[in-house]
Amino acid sequence: MMYLMVAGGLIVLLVGGDILVRGAVALAQRLGVTPLVIGLTVVGFGTSAPELMVCVSAALDGASELAIGNVVGSNIANVLLVLGLPALIFPIACNAAGLRRDAGLMLLVSAGFVALCLSGLIGRVDGMVMLALLFGFLIWSYVNAMRGDGGVDAIAEEIQDLAGQSRSLAMSFALVLVGIVGLIGGAKLLVVGAVDIARAAGLSEAVIGLTLVAVGTSLPELATSLVAAVRRQGDVAIGNVVGSNLFNLLGIMGVTAIVRPIPIPASFQSFDLWVMLAAALLPLPFIARRTAIGRRAGAVLLLLYVGYVFALFHGVAAGGAMKV
Repeated sequence: MMYLMVAGGLIVLLVGGDILVRGAVALAQRLGVTPLVIGLTVVGFGTSAPELMVCVSAALDGASELAIGNVVGSNIANVLLVLGLPALIFPIACNAAGLRRDAGLMLLVSAGFVALCLSGLIGRVDGMVMLALLFGFLIWSYVNAMRGDGGVDAIAEEIQDLAGQSRSLAMSFALVLVGIVGLIGGAKLLVVGAVDIARAAGLSEAVIGLTLVAVGTSLPELATSLVAAVRRQGDVAIGNVVGSNLFNLLGIMGVTAIVRPIPIPASFQSFDLWVMLAAALLPLPFIARRTAIGRRAGAVLLLLYVGYVFALFHGVAAGGAMKV
C-alpha cells in the first residue's frame, strides 16, 4: 500500500502540476499579462509546484529531513541525471544567451545555500531573504530579456504551446483550482508513503528524500530535457536545469522555511550539500568554453549519480542507510 501511495502521489502531483501551469498560463493571458512575465513567473513557479508542495507538506508533518532531502536531491539529480541522460542521445549545446551569467549565479546561490545550512537551521528570516533574492533574480532576468538577452521569442512560443486552445476565464480558474487540489492531495500521499517506506525498510527519511522523492519530483525536468535532446535543442535542456535549481534553492526552500524553520542534519552538512555544490560546478567548464556536453561527459555524469546513490544506500551519506 505504501508503494502504491508513493506512485499514486507522484502521478497526481505531476498531472496536477501540469494542469495548474496550463490553467495559470491561460488565466494570465486572459488578464493581459505579457508572455515574458508569464514565462519568468507563472511557468517558473508552476513547474516547481510539485517540489514546493512536497516540501511544505513534509515540513508540516515534521519530516524536515524529507523536505531538505527533496531539494538537495533534486538539484543533484538535475545536473547528473537530467543532463547526463539526454547527453547520451545528443550533445547538449551550452551557448545560449545569458547562460554563463545564470550558471554562475546558480553556483553562487548554491555556495550561499551551503554556507547557510552550515549554521544548522534555515529560519523564517532566511526564507524571506531567499524569496527576496528570487524576485530580484526575476526582475534582473526581465530587464536582460527586454534588452534582447533572454530569448523573448522562444518564451512566447513556449507560452503559446502551454496555453493551447483559447479558454474562458471561468475554465482557466477551474483548471488552477483542480491543479492546486491535485498538488495538495498528491503531496500528502507521497509524503505519507515515503515516510512509511523509510520506516519499514529501516532507511532514514533523508535517503528517501534524496533519491525516490527527489527523482520523482524531477521527472518533468527530465522529460523536458529528453524531448529537447531528441529535437536537438540542447540549450533548452541546460537552461531548464539552471532555472530549476535556482527556483529550488531560493523559492522552494524560502517558502518552506517561512512556513516552518528547517533544521539541517549534520549528515547533510558533511556530505550531501557538498555533492550538490560539486554538481553545480560540473557544467561550468562546458558553459564557459561554449562547448557541448557530449556522450562521454553524459556517461560520466550518470556514473557519478549512480555512485552517489550507491553511497547513500551504503551508509556514506545522509546519516547512513539504516536509522539508529
